[in-house]
Amino acid sequence: MRFFTYFHEDEIEQFFYQKPQEFTKYTERELLAFGLGATLYMPATRPNIHQEILSKKHAGLTSLVIDLEDAVGDHQVPHAEGLLVDELLKLFVEHDKGFITTADLPLMFIRIRSLEQFARLIDRMGEASKLLTGVVIPKFSSESGAEILKQVQQIHTEQHPFYAMPILESPKIIHKETRMEELLGIKKIADCSRDHILNIRIGATDFSGLYGIRRSADTTVYDIAVLRDCISDIINVFGRHESPYVVSGPVWEYFSAKDRVLKPQLRATPFRERYGDEGIKWRRKLIDDHLDGLIEETMLDIANGITGKTIIHPSHIKVVQALNVVSYEEYIDAINIVNAATGNIGVVKSDFANKMNEIKPHYYWAQKTIFKSKLFGVLHEEFTNIDLIKKEVYVSYS
Repeated sequence: MRFFTYFHEDEIEQFFYQKPQEFTKYTERELLAFGLGATLYMPATRPNIHQEILSKKHAGLTSLVIDLEDAVGDHQVPHAEGLLVDELLKLFVEHDKGFITTADLPLMFIRIRSLEQFARLIDRMGEASKLLTGVVIPKFSSESGAEILKQVQQIHTEQHPFYAMPILESPKIIHKETRMEELLGIKKIADCSRDHILNIRIGATDFSGLYGIRRSADTTVYDIAVLRDCISDIINVFGRHESPYVVSGPVWEYFSAKDRVLKPQLRATPFRERYGDEGIKWRRKLIDDHLDGLIEETMLDIANGITGKTIIHPSHIKVVQALNVVSYEEYIDAINIVNAATGNIGVVKSDFANKMNEIKPHYYWAQKTIFKSKLFGVLHEEFTNIDLIKKEVYVSYS
């Protein structure tokens, strides 16, 4: 499995200075944490999930969460559990017969409602649970988090790694008077199980719901003051260089065209100058599909140190993956900073003659950039991330 499998090999050669590397659930955790990319959520009530995976229906899909929580009605839970177990068992039969390998599968997670449900499902799945990369823990808290992480540790083995992805989305986190105490409490718990946590996820939809807010397709999470402040504090606690976690971006929930109220978030000039009339038509398509807002929010995620994003529609996959590719300039700066970290110099002029690279302040950024470059790849100097998005991958809205 690797990013951009929908590109032909000659296109990979054309666009990439350093090709994206292959990875599986067995890749070392520190690197794998950067490999979630666009994580597609789908309800556990969805039929034939195993067929969608086997047929590679969703081009470019590398990580998947089968949701038993908010995407499933309370009265649907027993039915959803049964479907989930059946679908994974069908996949395991194909795996057991040698028709597929782990490398053929996206990173798969289940999103649970409770510890009791988690234990019950693992028991019912039996050997099929080894196909999973881990569990997504909604409303992760300092009160109950340790118990679930203990269960994850018991499942995890070197032969079959199994990880947790806590979602931060509870009232204690969004409420200002309890936020820092709760975040630091969660951080303390997470640090005790660090080797079993793949990344930290942000539940912006739940946060918004507590205030009766729903952002429009013209608005990013960073435009909503209460969300922006909370995300800032989450990054402050979990993104520190002395004990860093990979933090993943909140969900983007729009995919259909509607009339626009605010000005589109993609400037026309770069499209016209780079692609001419074709670029203007392509920009119009991105706007009609509400992908301009996704592009804007994903770029703000990256600017704030976030890697990857939760998505609810396959049309979002190529956008998120493409925007996370490392540019040639970023890569060369990062390599030069790491190579210069010998203590002999403190600052070096960028090869691009447009900035100074300070070794100590930029070292952690350089490390993260190199990790991302291994999985997402590095563009040739003449290309941008937008060139990758331009590679159309048509998907249905079913």
